[in-house]
Amino acid sequence: MKPEKILNISVDCVVFGYDVNTKTLNILLIPRYLESKGKVLVDDFVLTGYHVYNHETLDDTATRVLKELTGLTNQYKKQFKAFGNPNRLTNEKDLIWIKNEEFNLRTITVAYYFLLNTEDVDLRHNKHKAQWFPVNDLPELGFDHKKIIKEAYEDLKIKCLSEPIIFKLLPDKFTINDVQDLYQSILGIQIDNRNFRRKLINKKYIIALDEKQVGVSKRPAQLYMFSKDIYDKMFQKNYLISI
Repeated sequence: MKPEKILNISVDCVVFGYDVNTKTLNILLIPRYLESKGKVLVDDFVLTGYHVYNHETLDDTATRVLKELTGLTNQYKKQFKAFGNPNRLTNEKDLIWIKNEEFNLRTITVAYYFLLNTEDVDLRHNKHKAQWFPVNDLPELGFDHKKIIKEAYEDLKIKCLSEPIIFKLLPDKFTINDVQDLYQSILGIQIDNRNFRRKLINKKYIIALDEKQVGVSKRPAQLYMFSKDIYDKMFQKNYLISI
């Protein structure tokens, strides 16, 4: 039996991907294209989302949407806001698109964001034709997805300073520069290396290992690991790292 959709409730997913090679934060988007009689009516990009099924929780829907888009499960996710402006789907292109889809004009969407590494997603065989775009250089977007991405990004920047979520984007063993590069890509700022290093290595939950990088052309750097057990024991509601 085919699951029944709730036609005026959807989930939209902002998928943040960190590219370790370019050291950039990216958003995964899918193309939205429609033409009629040789005329292009809609040609832009959107977030991936879908209606909630009657038997699902909102978290279930978000997990399903991510799996269908990327093949991944068990990624960090956060529900951060509901978007219910009565006019959120009423610009000209959206109305054209909605005529061809099973959408209620008064659809309320609950937005989530996910964190993952871009290399974990195989785009070559992606049925949605998904593409990565730098978070600060996005293409034309449909619906109210520009607003959703903006608010997700602002929430992520706050969250990464108050909780150790960035370590979900790093390997188990990392260098101080790896951590700094990731913070800089998310926050969009340059961080003083010496000051950052001093603050980070003084955190009791950043454990220095008796290991260094291998296979690098320059002087190998010290490796560290993040101890969630120690962090959980020490946790207080203050900033993880002051920058």
